[in-house]
Amino acid sequence: MADITVEKLTETRKQDLDLTLLTSNSDGLKKIINNPELHRPGLALTGFYERFASKRVQILGETEATYLSQLSEDRLKEISRKMFDYGLPLVIITKGLAPPAGFIEAADLSGTCVFSSKLTTAELTTKLSAYLDHLFAPSIMVHGSLMDVYGVGLLYTGKSGIGKSEIALDLVERGHRLVADDVVKITRAAPDVLLGNSSELLGHHMEIRGIGIIDIEELFGIRAIRLQKRIEVEVNLTLWSETEEYERLGLEDKKTKVLGVEIPIVRVPISPGKNITVISEVIAMNHMQKVYGENAALEFTKKLSQTLSRQSVTKDYLESDFE
Repeated sequence: MADITVEKLTETRKQDLDLTLLTSNSDGLKKIINNPELHRPGLALTGFYERFASKRVQILGETEATYLSQLSEDRLKEISRKMFDYGLPLVIITKGLAPPAGFIEAADLSGTCVFSSKLTTAELTTKLSAYLDHLFAPSIMVHGSLMDVYGVGLLYTGKSGIGKSEIALDLVERGHRLVADDVVKITRAAPDVLLGNSSELLGHHMEIRGIGIIDIEELFGIRAIRLQKRIEVEVNLTLWSETEEYERLGLEDKKTKVLGVEIPIVRVPISPGKNITVISEVIAMNHMQKVYGENAALEFTKKLSQTLSRQSVTKDYLESDFE
């Protein structure tokens, strides 16, 4: 999570949010925004400051602007001074409305920027919230490869040199899409959603040992890449070991946690001649079956139990039949 200054926010999103600066004190541009949530200070404008969320960006709509315009000059100055004394990071007024001069004067004295936006309150809130949520979302960098296989985001992990890039390259050749290789940036976009994308420096380049750096977009075209993908399954690659026990039936889904979000993990042993690309496609399709409520391992176990039960009943019947 990284803080952002008012100046950087307004410069980055000025056109998208249609912002116009109303105050003259430039000190407010250096203020830090460290909270992704927005607040509409309706009660604060009436003089009620208990539990006032003063650390958030304040949004004033038509209702608040109309209320301010109807206050007496003395009351406006009193209310404005008290509100800005809380050290607000930023105030934005929607629908292109301009507040009374006393409100702007109080903002200048406190060193707080007030912007006007031509967007409606709903439009501004939606756009600004989406930007701040993404900006402040927890994120980490992971060594691995991220592929879109049949619409399922597969995150390949494993020690360096085990073949993650080679598997990704083979999947691209089979028509699947590369999201990131070597370094994957993972962001928790929602309580149960992980998004992955490539680093700005690496883009969609890939390092293949023995060949060097290749550009997937240039070699295979725009259809071979994706800018971002939800991570749904981690595929952990390990070297085959005779002493290791591996999953045979798949009755119990293994889980791993990334940034506090649980996702399924499949551990695949690597051995010479093993076609991990086809296995990857099966992992993706099997995951989608489970999403749709079908579990092949559980269905097989049920059928096996029913068959064994029928055989037992039939055997008992035949043993007691002396006809």
